[in-house]
Amino acid sequence: MDQSLSRELLVRASKVIPGGVNSPVRAFSSAHCDAPFITKGKGAYMYDEDGNRFIDYICSWGPLILGHAHPEVIEALRQTAEKGTSFGAPTAMEVELAERICALIPSMDMVRLVNSGTEATMSAVRVARGVTKRDKFLKFVGCYHGHADSFLISAGSGLATFGTPSSPGVPKGAAQDTLTCSYNELEQVRELFAANQDQIAAIIVEPVAGNMGCVLPEPEFLPGLRKICDESGALLIFDEVMTGFRVGPECAQGAFDVVPDLTTLGKVIGGGLPVGAYGGKREYMKMVSPCGPVYQAGTLSGNPLAVSAGLKTLEVLYRDPQNFKKLSDMNDRLSKGLRERAAGHGIEIQTPHIGSMAGMYFSPTPVRNFEDAQAAATDRFYRFHAAMLEHGVYLAPSPYEAWFLSLAHREAEIAKTLDVADKSFALLAE
Repeated sequence: MDQSLSRELLVRASKVIPGGVNSPVRAFSSAHCDAPFITKGKGAYMYDEDGNRFIDYICSWGPLILGHAHPEVIEALRQTAEKGTSFGAPTAMEVELAERICALIPSMDMVRLVNSGTEATMSAVRVARGVTKRDKFLKFVGCYHGHADSFLISAGSGLATFGTPSSPGVPKGAAQDTLTCSYNELEQVRELFAANQDQIAAIIVEPVAGNMGCVLPEPEFLPGLRKICDESGALLIFDEVMTGFRVGPECAQGAFDVVPDLTTLGKVIGGGLPVGAYGGKREYMKMVSPCGPVYQAGTLSGNPLAVSAGLKTLEVLYRDPQNFKKLSDMNDRLSKGLRERAAGHGIEIQTPHIGSMAGMYFSPTPVRNFEDAQAAATDRFYRFHAAMLEHGVYLAPSPYEAWFLSLAHREAEIAKTLDVADKSFALLAE
């Protein structure tokens, strides 16, 4: 595969952009191959500057549930752009998107639009602190909630130990109120609440962890978190930036029948443009300025372009009641096919998946948390990734990222992917 133009662009980019990329997840250095510089996308495919075509399983890291450049989304953007791109003032479309979100997610009485998932999660935690008048919150190792200081925390040496910053530039003061546990480990959560009685404002959790691959909650995990919050007076925050409208028509909270107090959204509700949102019970959202004392603002929040793309994406997604089933069935076929191809070469893999999210681990045993994900054979993944890319299948360049399907993926793309996977597994077995 010729990548000469992409290589030239990376050299140029590295002189003016740290690492040559504007987000670390786009770097292919760990994958030991060259990052394609993308020039366009259409349907289930992306095309790079050298003219190579790839079946895309990143979908812009989740937003493109309809596929690239869906004609109705593009037309909605064109019509909106002709009227103006930003006003810094209320618009009717903002109201329409907020009404749509609240109607689709029963736990959300009110919602505030923001510009990114990071803004949504940091704002939700701020609301929880304002409601409870407590400072500490609990997150899970391997769950990513954006790059705000208090989220970039790794586990300490013991369950009751405060977190330590996992990135230079994060002050110790930002870490001291962040508590961490292993995902799917309820007993650790109970111990931390016992050691910090009446001090924890909230638990924030990815109901399906999408930033350590794709890790599903065990049956008792999310209900257990709900019970702990009810007993302690803490709020339960579901970070559905990734799972929102990806795992079912009422998001993860509907799929697992657990009602959070606050929810954060992003990705799909912007249809490929920058957007985020947080919302929940009316009594909590009434704490947000200008109704209440919890301050949060944003010049481009609810900008017309992002709102129009999100509205059209949700409209198309819900137009056919079978769309969620189509995505889930396709994901089942892909995940089962990968396991069968791997087994044919004497390789054991795990393919946890739900809705249109999936992951793959070179592991003989199920992956329950970040520690399990780290123990999986990552070297094999990178070799697999490079082989898939060489033959036109674009996966995230990390074993710690989820895969995403879109309604633009069809049987032909699944069959091609499995054919390339068979060849790639064969290379690993040599």
